[in-house]
Amino acid sequence: MIITGKHLSRRTLLRGFGTAVALPLLDSMAPALAAPARMGKAPVRMAFLYVPNGIIMPDWTPKTTGAGYELSKTLKPLAAHREKMLVLSGLDQYNGQALGDGAGDHARAGASWLTGVHPKKTQGADIHAGVSADQVAAKEIGKATTLPSLELGLEDGRLVGGCDSGYSCAYSNTVSWASPTTPMPLEMNPRAVFERLFGDGETTDPAARALQARQDRSILDFVRADAARLGTGLGAGDKRKLSEYLDAVREIEVRIQKIEKQDPNSVVLPSLDRPAGIPPTFEEHINLIFDLMTIAFQADLTRVITLMIGREGGNRTYRNIGVPDAHHGLSHHFNDAAKVARLQKIDEHHVTQLALFLSKLQATKDGDGTLLDNSMIMYGSSLSDGNRHEHVNLPCVLAGGGGGRFKGGRHIQYKKGTPMTNLFLSMLDTAGVRPEKIGDSTGKVDHLSEI
Repeated sequence: MIITGKHLSRRTLLRGFGTAVALPLLDSMAPALAAPARMGKAPVRMAFLYVPNGIIMPDWTPKTTGAGYELSKTLKPLAAHREKMLVLSGLDQYNGQALGDGAGDHARAGASWLTGVHPKKTQGADIHAGVSADQVAAKEIGKATTLPSLELGLEDGRLVGGCDSGYSCAYSNTVSWASPTTPMPLEMNPRAVFERLFGDGETTDPAARALQARQDRSILDFVRADAARLGTGLGAGDKRKLSEYLDAVREIEVRIQKIEKQDPNSVVLPSLDRPAGIPPTFEEHINLIFDLMTIAFQADLTRVITLMIGREGGNRTYRNIGVPDAHHGLSHHFNDAAKVARLQKIDEHHVTQLALFLSKLQATKDGDGTLLDNSMIMYGSSLSDGNRHEHVNLPCVLAGGGGGRFKGGRHIQYKKGTPMTNLFLSMLDTAGVRPEKIGDSTGKVDHLSEI
């Protein structure tokens, strides 16, 4: 065997007719004779997943702390990932509280979750919050990827006008802020997300895009020759990895195309203003978005993703699980046992979708481990008790190995009054980003790596 020392660039792309497709991390991208640890080194990714309107906390919070805790009723869908996740209790967002501004907790919840900043109460153009943790990360680790970050949502929402008791819609319809005055809009259409990841990157001409869409061909058809050429120089393991990755890209394309061809009158939708190209059910929509997030991490197109599973104050219904009530309305249950039970079903349903996402990451090889091993997936809300609009002791799960830095399988209870932003400092530190502060942070949290 002749060792040349040559290796594929980490930024190798498959190209064809104006289309470029990034590749996953292949063994061939490591220099010959590189140490095994170096060959297996993979970047750390992070995702922030937000659920609105609070949580039924008695069914969320485990009864005990430490490694011997038992999963609560709402968290039981995560049983398969117990050893790769941390349940974190006691974290607050003090600046989500009224602080003299009166009503508007949903707007403050969305605006403060990743910023730790109390938003200015206004419905006009003079909005003001803070830079969110995801965008702090994107400005640093985003330099190494095609897209610094992805901001996604599952419900349509505007960023202008008033939405909550004198607060701008920008505060409740996004959790991501590039600057104190610049909210990041969320993309909810899987086709648009797909095109950002894999579409024509050399032209924004609408006519050219429409022509390509009419051709009804997979983008992989355009890069087939380049893929075949690359494949001849790969080892058996890399060939298998490349094939699995391209199959995943094509499978997502096919699902999007099927959705776009559906007769909108053939399915009863919970909303009449759902844009074309978006799956008709919540479950289809979120799973397609999770597939796109997985492949974006796999191809290292971005290392920072934010997903709003629902917007604050949103009234989505969940008829597929037998809950026809509007979510926000149901969150004001006034301790009615039947309403509390239905709201807990929504909480558990959301967690079930999270478990599916974690399974996708766990099933995807990445370096010497999996995408889940090399990721930090934060899931939670900026309200605990939605009925009383409480911003303390917030629900939070941190899943993934953080590139080997986190020790899962534990429920950690933090001291009362610990800012949620302290967790963000720790997460960013794990990814090599070290800001002095985020919002009201007072320092990093302990115990993510060991007791």
